[in-house]
Amino acid sequence: MDRVDPMPPSDDVGARADAYAAAPLLNCLLREIAEPLPGSGEPRVYRLPGGGRLLRVRGRRRPAAPEVHTASAWRPVDHTELVKLVADELRRHTGVTNDDLPIEMIDSRDAIAALLTARAGATPPDDPYLLSEQSLVTGHPCHPAPKARGGGPVLGWLPYAPEAYARFPLVLLGVRADAVVEEGDTAALDALGTAPPGYRLLPAHPWQLDLVAHTLAPAFADGRLLRLGTTASEAWPTAAIRTLYAPDPDLFLKFSLDVRITNDIRRLWRHDLLKLRRTDEAASRAFAAFDGPAAWLADRGYRTAAFAFEELAVLVRDGLHRHVLPGATPLLAAGLVEGFAGDPLATADPATWWAAYLRQVVPPVLAAFADHGVVVEAHLQNTLVAVDDAGTPVQALFRDAEGVKLLPDVSRAAGWERLVYCLVVNNLIEVAAALAERHPGFDPWPAARHELARHGLPEAGELLVSPTLPGKTNLLLRWTRADGADARYRPLPNPLAAEA
Repeated sequence: MDRVDPMPPSDDVGARADAYAAAPLLNCLLREIAEPLPGSGEPRVYRLPGGGRLLRVRGRRRPAAPEVHTASAWRPVDHTELVKLVADELRRHTGVTNDDLPIEMIDSRDAIAALLTARAGATPPDDPYLLSEQSLVTGHPCHPAPKARGGGPVLGWLPYAPEAYARFPLVLLGVRADAVVEEGDTAALDALGTAPPGYRLLPAHPWQLDLVAHTLAPAFADGRLLRLGTTASEAWPTAAIRTLYAPDPDLFLKFSLDVRITNDIRRLWRHDLLKLRRTDEAASRAFAAFDGPAAWLADRGYRTAAFAFEELAVLVRDGLHRHVLPGATPLLAAGLVEGFAGDPLATADPATWWAAYLRQVVPPVLAAFADHGVVVEAHLQNTLVAVDDAGTPVQALFRDAEGVKLLPDVSRAAGWERLVYCLVVNNLIEVAAALAERHPGFDPWPAARHELARHGLPEAGELLVSPTLPGKTNLLLRWTRADGADARYRPLPNPLAAEA
């Protein structure tokens, strides 16, 4: 496996954190700015156009061991120096300054060091599904600071970190009944505890309560809010951090979290909540009409307090049991790419496994687009793959109505571009690379071309002959302080077109 952590000594947490943090930052730099030099082999050599410096790296999927050329020699670059190098290159490339993003990059590296230390002394979950959700130490492979946690002290966020195998009870609040705002089916929340007369139950994420304590103090003081203890059972943070899985009631609960994670402050924004029912119902109809085992984990509804609409909002999402095929084990697709104990990619027959993955993941996403105008955000963290006893995919499950786009709210062309980025660039290419890495010599692209070609969708046919794919420019987006939802793309080579 082309993992970045075996390079330093296994007991050197600092060096391992540097390597983990450097890989996605290098991916961004190489994708968005650097110019590959013709004929460069391994290590690969790039020119940084802003200052004309030469950079070389080792590895493909997770680049490592960066070096810069000075005088007549190559000099290793540690993570701190890499951050300075990237920031300088971005200033030259864009003409824009940004003092915040380099701090986030360092925060992300320091968070990884804390996570590695915590993982060494923690017990991973026995459940393969939970283990797959809590395996993402690297995180988003093409983001400059995927593990930044808002710059807060480690003790403030580590107890709630999925990567540290966290689990914890939810705080139960009572909201005065005349201040409750809700939409959709939120009945499952009432089963989590008991509210006194005149109040409604509202679970809260304990980290979020700490973050907005000053905002809520008046409501606790005048009785609009009550603290009612905690839930009887624990919930597990998923890879999304603010979305928790509660196994006993079999529910996912998504909370606001006033922390920047990757591109956005992770609040449940009012404008997203107000359109939630429409997007979720459209996605639910699309998957209900699909002739196959694929499932949509519905966002049933939300509940909050009128005086803290976004701060205290909680979203109720379907659990797993009613959707997963009997006997199958759901796994997070992002966890398969990162790797975890028992990950089926390592032992599977690659051709069989890959064909099954494509067969489960691709058709429902294309059908939702073609037949219902629903653009599912089918990236790695929104895709679950249920496998049989042999580890072979038998079902795909998708989630997160917040990321769903509907036609004609967006144009068909814009919707298709987003679908290709999420499904192909952020999902299939990553899974294919991980599979090929574990099984040298395996070519995943003939099977992918076959799967996309057999659906008769005109855009899919055009995709198979297009020389490029849209790659989201997360580094430039963050550097220029663009809105996190304002996706901008740079053309990437299209492996699907290799035999066109």
